Parts: sequence; C-alpha cells; structure tokens
Amino acid sequence: MIEIPESTTIGLQANEMLAGKTISEVVPATSPHKFTFYNGEVENYPDLLVGRTVTGVAGHGAFVTIHMDQDTHLTIGDGTNMKYGWPEEPRPARHQLLVEFADGSFLCFTVAMYGAIYAFQGEFDNPYYRGSLEKTSPLDPAFDRTWFDTLRANSKPSLSAKAFLATEQRIPGLGNGTCQDILFRAKLHPKRKIAALSDEQWAELFHTVKQTLQEMADLGGRDTEKDFFGKYGAYQTLLSKNTWKNPCPVCGGVVVKEAYLGGTIYYCPACQPL
Repeated sequence: MIEIPESTTIGLQANEMLAGKTISEVVPATSPHKFTFYNGEVENYPDLLVGRTVTGVAGHGAFVTIHMDQDTHLTIGDGTNMKYGWPEEPRPARHQLLVEFADGSFLCFTVAMYGAIYAFQGEFDNPYYRGSLEKTSPLDPAFDRTWFDTLRANSKPSLSAKAFLATEQRIPGLGNGTCQDILFRAKLHPKRKIAALSDEQWAELFHTVKQTLQEMADLGGRDTEKDFFGKYGAYQTLLSKNTWKNPCPVCGGVVVKEAYLGGTIYYCPACQPL
C-alpha cells in the first residue's frame, strides 16, 4: 500500500523518468476490477489524456500525481501499483490502465485489493486527495511539535495510539503499515490510549513519527512495498507481514499478530506493554 515513504519515493523516481514525455495511447482496463475506482468512466480516459505532455510528478500522502499540460492530471491512490516499463519490455496483458508514451515507454496500473486511478482537469473535489495536498506532512519541517500537539488537542482522548496515527486522515499517508514500526520504536502498544501518555511518551512519539518516516523515505520505501520500477524498498521493517513470525528484534520475545480497527497490528507485549 502507498504510504508516505512510497509516495515520496515513487514521486521522485517518476518525475525524473516522465517529465517531458507525451502520451501517445491510453488503453482502458483489460482486466476489470470492481474495487478499482476511476473518476467517471475509464473508457473516457483516452480522450482526456492522449496528447498531453508530463510537466512533473509529485507524491503527497497516499497519492502520486502526474501533472500534465492543459491543467490535466492523473493520480493514483493507496492500493494502486504504477510500474514503469521500458520501450523494449512486453506490455502486460492484464491491467486496470495502460499509458503509452511517444518514446515507447509505458506505465502499467494494477490493483490487487482496491485502489484509485483518477484522471481529471483542474481541481479534483475528493476529500482524501485534497487532504493529502493541504495537510502538513511529517517530512515537512512545518510538521513540528506544535502541529502534533494541535492534532492531539483536536482528537478524542479515548483514541488509541494506532487510531490517532492511522485513522481519519489526521496525517495523510501515515497508515497501518508505517504505524507498526513507529509504535514499536516509541515503545507504545497500538491500543494504548493517547490520554494515558505521559509528556515524555508524547514527545517520544512525535520524534519517532518524524524520524521513522524520514528514514523510510530516505531508503526508498519499505521492504514490503514496491517502487516505480517494481523493486522493493530498502527500509527493513521491524514489524510487518515479513517479520512477525520472527522473535522481537529487541527482547527476543514472541511478536503478536491480531486484527484491530479494520487492519492487522503487530506488537511485542514485553516492549510495548498495554
């Protein structure tokens, strides 16, 4: 899933590769997927996109947006994979969208569980998309302790640490995946109520959010997710689907996996006491 480290990485990679390229062909979905969300009908995407030239690409929150001339944009959201293809590569037979460029390179968009592929001109009135643009990212220096304290003041004290960090789009692009290592490093149980945190624990959580996400982004994303070229990131997750059967990397204890708030959480009961 695309979260802040991945959107940052993919945005930088895609900007370098795509800027100046002109779209020559758009192939709508060859493999329809009922949980792929488009802006209108995907069959209309060729009329909107063919002939457009890429002016830049940027990652923000859980989105990566390709900007083009004539105020045209193509953005993907959490759950959508956008992979770059070199001119000599064969085109995948199954996809939810394929974009060809005049130089023979292409983009293949695929969705596993659910995902968004939105094409539009001008503004896009989607609250998640707008929030990812308008809210301050933890990678931005403006995301400081005052900002973090304001988020807490505007949240219910009964929220758990995971709910505070990864729900309601308080911090767009900080989701269930990145939340695991943040809480582990901060030594906080995912179900710990934010009202119960001491000043020291709150300060540690703030610094851990900033440091962990920056490290993930600097290393090209997490080892559970792929980048623009289909390669896994170099950040080695501490708690994830890749590691949860291993002993705790700190104490050697058993890592717990369980369902919580619509997703899976991993934690060490010894290092992250409730």
